[in-house]
Amino acid sequence: MEETPAAADEQDRVLVKRCLEGHGDAASGLVDRYQKRLFNVALRMLGNVQDAEDVTQTVFLNAFLKLETYDPRFRFFSWIYRMTVNESLNMLKRRKRTVTLEDEPDLRAPGIGPDRAAEVEDRVGKALMGLRPDDRAVVVLRHFVSFSYQEIADVLEIPVRTVKSRLFTARERLRFTLRERVH
Repeated sequence: MEETPAAADEQDRVLVKRCLEGHGDAASGLVDRYQKRLFNVALRMLGNVQDAEDVTQTVFLNAFLKLETYDPRFRFFSWIYRMTVNESLNMLKRRKRTVTLEDEPDLRAPGIGPDRAAEVEDRVGKALMGLRPDDRAVVVLRHFVSFSYQEIADVLEIPVRTVKSRLFTARERLRFTLRERVH
């Protein structure tokens, strides 16, 4: 049975409190809860497995170093996702933007054959990497992480209106890019 958001928030608060008290198992618990999701966000933002792994490790390191600054009145996942998006954007600024076939994100396309799935994954991955990082962040958080508009606004620290606007613009760009590559 899936954990409710309220139960997840309470579990996070307990793990953070125990972490601050020096319980190593609590730190492992936070890593177990968020490592895969943070890695996937970074991968979608960066399009490179090694960079996504580096960002994920950096985010956890920074999160544990700054854990005392976390305010338990707010959602832990928003705090750590914001760190992930920001670190991904910082990495994009630090490196030259090059995408090779080996660096494509591991996108899943359910319901179609493996050959067609690979083709779709390649096209979508390239189109996603063609978006501006701010637009890519909104698309990744909405469509790959399934965040609500409010959750995206919280993570990116922007108004919900801006989230909707960026998402609309990004979808239009993706639609145009994907149509262009078909014809």
